[in-house]
Amino acid sequence: MIALSVLLVLVTALASYLWVRTVRYEEYAADVLGQGREIGTELATLRAQHEGTLSELDAVNEQLTTAQDRITQLADEKAQVGDDREVQRQLVDYQARISQASANVASALSTCIDAQNQLIAYLEDAAAYDPTDLQRFKDDVREVCAAATAANTELQRQLTAGATG
Repeated sequence: MIALSVLLVLVTALASYLWVRTVRYEEYAADVLGQGREIGTELATLRAQHEGTLSELDAVNEQLTTAQDRITQLADEKAQVGDDREVQRQLVDYQARISQASANVASALSTCIDAQNQLIAYLEDAAAYDPTDLQRFKDDVREVCAAATAANTELQRQLTAGATG
């Protein structure tokens, strides 16, 4: 009878222990699931931003091609009108400014895209990295992409200013 009582106490203690472990595991699983959803949402947002950056790069490349074609066209028109050296100098200067600004934009956007790709790779395996390091890298990516946006804004200003600006 005592053996049965001891056995009953042991079985009850084991059942209580297993119940507590189950509750803790459920809480842990819910926390991991919440983190996974948060990371998934962040990953989707970054992918959308990445696609936007790629589209912006395509638009800048199209603008560069258009600007270079227009510069060539203007140079041809001016050459036909006469040998106006000042206008040609302005056009060459304009082309140099636009080419430099375009190169800056292309370089900055390329750096931004590379950084976004790296961040996406990190977020796909976020559990392997320290959340503070991930946030720091995410902030760095934002700064790099902000520099790309600033370079694009400068290119737009140069295009708007034209050959005389």
